[in-house]
Amino acid sequence: MVLDRFIKRTDNTGGDYVVGLDIGTEYVKALLARVNGDDIEIIGVGRKHQDRSDMYSGAIADIAAVVRNCEDALAEAEEEAGVQARRAVIGIAGELVKGVTNTIRYRRPQPDRPLDETEMEFIIEKVQDRAAVKAQRQIALETGNQDVEVKLVNSALVSIHIDGYKVSNPISFQGKDVAVQIYTAFAPMVHIGALERVADELSLDLIAVAAEPFAVSRSVLGTDANSSFTAILADVGGGTTDIAVVNDGGVEGTKMFGIGGRSFTNTIASECAISHGEAEKLKLALSQQTAPKPELKKHLDIAIDKTLDVWLAGVELALSEFDSVDHLPNRILLCGGGASLHPLVQALETRDWYTTLPFTRRPVIQHITPKDVMGIKDTTQKVNDPSFITAMGLLRVGYDTMVGASDTETLRHKLNRILRI
Repeated sequence: MVLDRFIKRTDNTGGDYVVGLDIGTEYVKALLARVNGDDIEIIGVGRKHQDRSDMYSGAIADIAAVVRNCEDALAEAEEEAGVQARRAVIGIAGELVKGVTNTIRYRRPQPDRPLDETEMEFIIEKVQDRAAVKAQRQIALETGNQDVEVKLVNSALVSIHIDGYKVSNPISFQGKDVAVQIYTAFAPMVHIGALERVADELSLDLIAVAAEPFAVSRSVLGTDANSSFTAILADVGGGTTDIAVVNDGGVEGTKMFGIGGRSFTNTIASECAISHGEAEKLKLALSQQTAPKPELKKHLDIAIDKTLDVWLAGVELALSEFDSVDHLPNRILLCGGGASLHPLVQALETRDWYTTLPFTRRPVIQHITPKDVMGIKDTTQKVNDPSFITAMGLLRVGYDTMVGASDTETLRHKLNRILRI
């Protein structure tokens, strides 16, 4: 297995294959898929548990250890698929990954001249430049490092208005004021550099790095450029909780905070005076709604409530930062391993955490299942729980990157291709 990393990974099958590599705090998940026209077929699945010191709050802490774990997960997926794939998309998470929707209003010098793609590209560059400055300032403030370098990882078109009128295709329109909303996600170069090093060690061609909440949103939006999908997406992982707000098919923004399933495990271990491994087993039993032993129940309830209070405060704070939306969607879709924790779901459904936020009513809580992901078919029958949604979203980002422009694609697709890096 170790020698595999020194052998150049090749893709000589003649097909279009891509790997979605979700490097999570608890598990590395690898999905190997074949791109067949508009369909994505998962043909290999791999999974490897990570040690506690390998990751920290969703970011890589030990590159060598993570490379070994990724190699094991990849080998398992490749053995099942019977092929090796060079191209890969890797997810990036952590509190320093900043995803926001920015609006730029551009006053055209020649309002009578029909708008063309060259002018749209110019406007998009202005939005991205403004977003990069904003992200750099925010990350510098949080890290105390004024010289921190950031890099754009994802962009997507949200909406276009010309003289206050919303259009789906601005080309050939006349008008004076053009307002463009674009979602952009930036991450520190040190985090991206660690992912690039992992890909290099694995002999993978890294075709995209995706902010994980953006990947989750891509999993549910699929290829429908005119989607009216509206929801809050919450990916509860081992080290972080990633939130995306999607409105009428456009990503309004993404937020991440460093509380996930591992926080519950740590508090259980401390409160019940047991080992981390025993605490993890107790937490998993709760996920399956198995009653704990009577002598542990009181301490376990206290530990869960303590962490839930902090986690719910994190959700409330994250959603309060979406100050550009008049009303938050009244539907919350959960995914990730931590989303299976029954007390967490129950707290969202029953507690009054949402009352200070701009909801029109109590939000409905549901899970995203692999069956809800459009355009991705699982031929292995192993992708069967919400913890795989992020990896499936990474496959969708890979598809977006691989598919070339066509004469029949919509302008939204064309502009999103301009946005992609």
